[in-house]
Amino acid sequence: MSLSLYSNAALRRSAVAALRTAPALRSSYIPLRHFNIHPNKRATTTMTNTTTNVPLHTKPEERSFEHLSVFTNKELLSFLIMGLCTLNKPILNTCIKLFPYVPLSIVKALVYRIYCGGETIEEVKTTGMRLHERGINNMMISLTIEACDGNDNVDPEYIVDETCRSVKEILVPHMESMLAKASDVNSIPPGYVALKPTGFAKDSARVLREYNTTSAAEFEGLVEKATKVCQAVYDANIALQKKYPARVAPFTVAVVDAEKHELQEGVYELQRRLYSKFNKMNEPISVVGTLQMYLSESSSLLAKEEQLAVKNNYRVGLKLVRGAYIHSEKNRATIIHQTKEDTDFNYNQGIAYCIDSILHDKGNESTIGHLVVASHNAESLHLASSEVYNESTKDNNNKTNVVLGQLMGMSDSVTFDLINRHQIGNVIKYVPWGPPLETKEYLRRRLEENGDAVSNDNGFKLVKSTSSELLRRIMGRS
Repeated sequence: MSLSLYSNAALRRSAVAALRTAPALRSSYIPLRHFNIHPNKRATTTMTNTTTNVPLHTKPEERSFEHLSVFTNKELLSFLIMGLCTLNKPILNTCIKLFPYVPLSIVKALVYRIYCGGETIEEVKTTGMRLHERGINNMMISLTIEACDGNDNVDPEYIVDETCRSVKEILVPHMESMLAKASDVNSIPPGYVALKPTGFAKDSARVLREYNTTSAAEFEGLVEKATKVCQAVYDANIALQKKYPARVAPFTVAVVDAEKHELQEGVYELQRRLYSKFNKMNEPISVVGTLQMYLSESSSLLAKEEQLAVKNNYRVGLKLVRGAYIHSEKNRATIIHQTKEDTDFNYNQGIAYCIDSILHDKGNESTIGHLVVASHNAESLHLASSEVYNESTKDNNNKTNVVLGQLMGMSDSVTFDLINRHQIGNVIKYVPWGPPLETKEYLRRRLEENGDAVSNDNGFKLVKSTSSELLRRIMGRS
């Protein structure tokens, strides 16, 4: 159903119907309904019956390709290549199989520029300004080096140093540049740096699996390295807060990325330690952790994170994703929701609860204090934007503590809709950067893990649209 007919009221009705007709799913939401564990919270999440003025495009046949007008000719050629690679499933699968054998020079020439921010800090800074020209005022940068799946030729100390340098030399200057152009210091989303736990230790998979047993000492070293990056983020926030005291949201944020399920207990422990050190009560969030909402346990985990924060007197920041490891999880039949509809329902309930928590309290009082809605799903983005941008929240500065994010090079039509048709400013792009070989591996994983999303955003329609746009430019038409 098109979102032009799909209001928040309809979303709420479908959620109630799903609970009535799915006993197993209903029981999994018992923890979610009992989040009200301290007095300044409402017992239930209230969805405002507000819709944005123009529907987001949801189905491939409904997508607009107006967004292509903002790209350069070289970028359009890259999109054309991706459209050809995703014409159908057999072609896509063949491209995935052949991709590891494609020379790096060809990858860089054909598709690198639309998915990656660059090899160096200076190139990423340029990418940030290019995104700003499209109305995307900040980004989540990610140094794509990790020691996992057999790749142990990494130097964790180098990763820490480069990541700290990226905070100081990319995020802080970019944030100050955006604030200098803004009429309201609360209108610019924060800048984010993604932390891959598998980049902070040798043989990191073993360290995360055995974090509280045989690898406890090495895990402490991993925590120490992550702490060093988070300290750089925290210090940047303190310094910028002195310059811009009226801002409620953080200026920079460290985001702990998720790993495969078998490694997640170690990742959760890492996140909690970082929360307790850097997310102090009545201060902006400096550290965000990731929950994968396709996991059947995720609603209980969300409740647990809030309960632990209340108990230990710290705040929680969250990035909610559906999940990126569905094709590689060993036990996906037992750990992941049985249907996509269950995952969608779980995801939407999670973001609605977090948004309600953030907007209900003033300043930095709420336990759940920051949310990144990391999604390419137009329905979820419509729900989030409708909850955050409406008449009842127009004077609520905590809006900047809810940010919508998509991967660079993906769902650009949805990003365009959010910014240009809905005037929603809290939109960022996830920008990977680093050594070419490592970013090539990132591109391969995007094809493997997001093949469905890629094909929905590309295929024949993208080939036709990019060709038309290029022809329009060649012919000099307006």
